[in-house]
Amino acid sequence: MRERPFLHIRVVMPAFNVAPWIGAALTSLQEQTHPDWSAVIVDDGSTDGTEAVVAQHQDPRIRLIRQANAGVSAARNRGLEEAGGDAVLFLDADDWLARDAMARLAAALGPAVAAYGPFCFVSESGALRQRKRGPFPQGDILERLLEQNLFANGGHMLIRRSAVDAAGRFRTDITYGEDWEFWIRVALHGSFVVTPGRAPLLFVRQRASGAYLRLAHDPTSFRSCLDAAFDHPALIARLGRDRLAALRARTEAENAWIIGRELIRHGDHRAGCHWLRQALRAKPQAKRAVLAGAAHMLGLLPEALQGPFRPYPRAQ
Repeated sequence: MRERPFLHIRVVMPAFNVAPWIGAALTSLQEQTHPDWSAVIVDDGSTDGTEAVVAQHQDPRIRLIRQANAGVSAARNRGLEEAGGDAVLFLDADDWLARDAMARLAAALGPAVAAYGPFCFVSESGALRQRKRGPFPQGDILERLLEQNLFANGGHMLIRRSAVDAAGRFRTDITYGEDWEFWIRVALHGSFVVTPGRAPLLFVRQRASGAYLRLAHDPTSFRSCLDAAFDHPALIARLGRDRLAALRARTEAENAWIIGRELIRHGDHRAGCHWLRQALRAKPQAKRAVLAGAAHMLGLLPEALQGPFRPYPRAQ
């Protein structure tokens, strides 16, 4: 059989009440320089006209599925049931891809299980906020990934379909960090590579109502994710319980820092500073000690100098 000249990339996009933003995501797909792709959009019970926006993008490569609201993991899993392809890209419906994102990811993938690369954070209105250019780890990234989620989300990562199927499906019983737990299972099956260059593959829209809001409302919600990740039998067999216990302690410190940062960004300064102190006690770092000191004096600083604790930007 003659081999196809391009990888067929299947995009899986969960969508829930994203009418103001999903059009940009779909346009970015249609503008890709990589010619061989298709997309499954899973509308997870939207009530804001998301379906109508998708309908405006008439394209035989884009398929819309509607289901009753069941959560982002169930929506991704439904998309995977419909999806085929040589490789899978999980694009959030409020983000968008650079025109050459698929081409660069496909060119880099080679024999690895996944390829990923630079991205940018943008405000809810789309204004550039922060560039993440690397350097990024590659090869066997399992232990680095266990300690800290290395990815903004699945939109700047291309995963070989065989690795997706070997990893299984997204867990629907995890309310925060469900994607990170899935990436860990993917990393059990092989190496990751990084795309050359520093130009962003993905533009990640930071919304105050995003996943970090759930974490700020329930700071203990990450524990179910940690339990799922660190209790995986294949992980225990590979690294051993002692090594996993040490890694988990570092991961819990990292998550404590994230919780503190997000509580402050969402307006709970006192609780946020408590979590920052807890993170520093567990995992002392000079840079973060300085940042924590600044966090305690945040009310005296102009917003431009509030760094990672700056309140979430609002749409204009």
